[in-house]
Amino acid sequence: MCGIVGIYLKNKKYNKQLGKLLTGMMNNMASRGPDSAGFAIYNKSSKFKYTVCLQNNFELKDLKKLLKNKIANAKYKVISDHVVIESSSKPEKTIPFLKSIKQIDLVGYGKSIEIFKQVGNPKDVVKKFSLDKFSGSHAIGHTRMATESAVTTLGAHPFNTGSDLCLVHNGSLSNHNDLRKWLFKEKGIVFQTENDSEVAAGYISYKMEEGLSLKEALENALDDLDGFYTFAVGTKNGFAILRDRIACKPAVIAETDDWVGMASEFRALSRLPNISNANVWEPSPGKVYSWGA
Repeated sequence: MCGIVGIYLKNKKYNKQLGKLLTGMMNNMASRGPDSAGFAIYNKSSKFKYTVCLQNNFELKDLKKLLKNKIANAKYKVISDHVVIESSSKPEKTIPFLKSIKQIDLVGYGKSIEIFKQVGNPKDVVKKFSLDKFSGSHAIGHTRMATESAVTTLGAHPFNTGSDLCLVHNGSLSNHNDLRKWLFKEKGIVFQTENDSEVAAGYISYKMEEGLSLKEALENALDDLDGFYTFAVGTKNGFAILRDRIACKPAVIAETDDWVGMASEFRALSRLPNISNANVWEPSPGKVYSWGA
């Protein structure tokens, strides 16, 4: 059992409140996933952003020293043990170099996305990263109860497997090992964890790199991913929701003229602005819902 949440702001007047709104949603899903938590915030930039987690006693000054003359025009934003590096350097060269540094974990990249995730009670994780201070256009989050892989920072959601693309997942996949081997052998996708959700994220990235839209990629997933799942997938422009055809994993969506929210349970949506006048429904099995994406 895990908790997933997502919010897409139609009205820009709420952009500065995004972190505060997501904080309430995440805190209300804490009981569904006490092992770890994470969230992705979308806020467009003209440059690339690379979010890394510093390990042990590795500090910002150490990172800056390693990146000197390697990443162009770098600016650094430190939030707890995560650092967002903003640079004009392109992912093709930057990502392999960042992944070669053993003292850091790369958790996200793109021109819009910033990902923060860590082991621990979700309420503590939310507080650690001062989520309530964030602004942006949309976001997704996750609280994890681990079932099939280790409780680590990299094993926490969201999983980022392509520029500005990330996925959170409630459920379990039965064919992730075979799919992982195929994606590595045939498509060269390297996974950082044993988590089945990372395989789902890698699959969506692969399909979109092949030219499919996010909606088409998720529709393909219904045939290629075996198991029970509710996915929330974020892109630079919005997010999408998919439940498998059996739909035993809960989900609810609420929509007003100002925002769209989704969660594993309604209580995560209960304090959103004007919720009493929202259109609230349970997403149908095997149907893709998307906003902006």
